[in-house]
Amino acid sequence: MLTTHTFFTTTAKGMEDLLASELRELGAQAVDVRRAGVSFAGDLESAYRVCLWSRIANRVLLPLATFRATTPQALYDGVRTIRWADHVDPRRTLAVDCVTSQSKVTHSHFAALKTKDAIVDQLRVETGTRPSVDVAQPDVRVNVYLHADRAVVSIDLSGESLHRRAYRQRGAAAPLKENLAAAILALADWPRHAAAGAPLIDPMCGSGTLPIEAALMAAHIAPGRGRTYFGFLGWRGHQAATWARLRQEAEAREIRDPKRLPPIHGYDASPAMVRAALTNVERAGLRGRVHIEKRSLEACEPMTIRGRAATPGILVLNPPYGERVGDRAGLGDLYAMLGDTLRRKFPGWTGCVFTGNPALSKRIGLRAARRHILYNGAIECRLLVFPISAQPVRDDAGPRWRHEPPG
Repeated sequence: MLTTHTFFTTTAKGMEDLLASELRELGAQAVDVRRAGVSFAGDLESAYRVCLWSRIANRVLLPLATFRATTPQALYDGVRTIRWADHVDPRRTLAVDCVTSQSKVTHSHFAALKTKDAIVDQLRVETGTRPSVDVAQPDVRVNVYLHADRAVVSIDLSGESLHRRAYRQRGAAAPLKENLAAAILALADWPRHAAAGAPLIDPMCGSGTLPIEAALMAAHIAPGRGRTYFGFLGWRGHQAATWARLRQEAEAREIRDPKRLPPIHGYDASPAMVRAALTNVERAGLRGRVHIEKRSLEACEPMTIRGRAATPGILVLNPPYGERVGDRAGLGDLYAMLGDTLRRKFPGWTGCVFTGNPALSKRIGLRAARRHILYNGAIECRLLVFPISAQPVRDDAGPRWRHEPPG
């Protein structure tokens, strides 16, 4: 009889509802949006499937115990109530992560040390040996979440953030995280457009994250396919046969024939970024399925297929917005050029612009049909989705733009 667990998946602020929808599509049960993530119920296979297929999640946690921890000693004592020999091989490696908020135990690093001490002390007493610490890629990673003096102690089944797909070796100065790029594409309704064969262009692709994530979606490639490290691989509860079967099923689903995929193109004016994007496409195993080319913004136009312009599709981009990259004072002309290029060359397409600067977005001259709030790190951003027409329009939303609820 299969054992049902309650798992907790974390994601970035603003992406919780997208994650909940994705979990339901992956067959998770009792999906519930909570603080900082989404919980769901299922057996261990369900958690493995999320680790392999989730494009939105950061981590998948298996809670072991919840208890009050108003002092470091109370935290230590609570951790020692868990039977760690069921989870950790004392001859292997361990790491502990901790986040604390609104609690009397305020120092997260000290809380992590107390948790590690409790685990190590118990295993030393029971086995005469203890695991060593590896903060980079431990065999078992333990997560402690302290909120309002209550501690939740979990096994981190993902091991490290799932946004690390293992294809990005070189990046732009301020690259999008892979799961943020996937969220942008999901909100742009790219999976439906891809299934219909619509093309996608990123005219400012940087290191290629948006085109690569778009191709992973269109080709039904599991985002965790290229990862060799997960937190459950060194965990004593790991079911190796189940994991091997899920990987085989994922390989069988992949669409490898480029003729069965929509055209996906990424352009950038920087030779260095084009080289980085090509390297990342190669590492993602997408040669022949993603086209990368050096091209300036004003030279971008719909791709041709057998000598004819492609049918209208999705144009998605993440232009600089003056927080990390680019001089804010000099970006107005760039956004104006973007709007002009879209109106002249892409009428009938759907534009999706991700930006953290509302003033700059107005320079595009196209009215957004939908706006979605997302966060790029700590920066509050908007994904603006608009039908592209040849005529400029004036967006008179004014300062209310910043205060709209999520789309």
